Amino acid sequence: MALIGLKDELLAAQAEARNAKVQLEAEVALNCRVRTVISNLWTSWEVEPMDESREDARGNALVDQLCYLGATLRDRVRDALHIGVKRAMAVVCSGFSYDMEVVSHGFVIDISKTDAENEERLHALIDDAEAPGERLAKLFEPKVLPHETSSGGGEGGEDRAMD
Repeated sequence: MALIGLKDELLAAQAEARNAKVQLEAEVALNCRVRTVISNLWTSWEVEPMDESREDARGNALVDQLCYLGATLRDRVRDALHIGVKRAMAVVCSGFSYDMEVVSHGFVIDISKTDAENEERLHALIDDAEAPGERLAKLFEPKVLPHETSSGGGEGGEDRAMD
């Protein structure tokens, strides 16, 4: 009688082991897919991947990579926003009325000036637009950027200097 009970326990344990193996294989496959997606994101956004050589961080490596990538991309989007708004402010300051169709064509040049003089004027306008453009860009950040999370990425974020 004891052998029959032992045999039933062994069969149940084997079934549980097979189920655990299937779940583990699925997790390994998912892990591989996630690593591939992260690698593709690194490549497509031309970001240097994090150093994964530290064995003690293996368990959190994917989370760390995603946090770092997210912070890096958030910084790039912020930089693009600020540069774009600053340039738009410089365009408006260059002499256009607020007719958006006219503004969308770029800087107004002074045809009585040389190319070098117009280039110098353009740079002065961009410099003058720096501070007001920064203020305007900050107003748009919440609408453009995803909310920053503190999930342990540790890289990038609000404290980094703006250009």
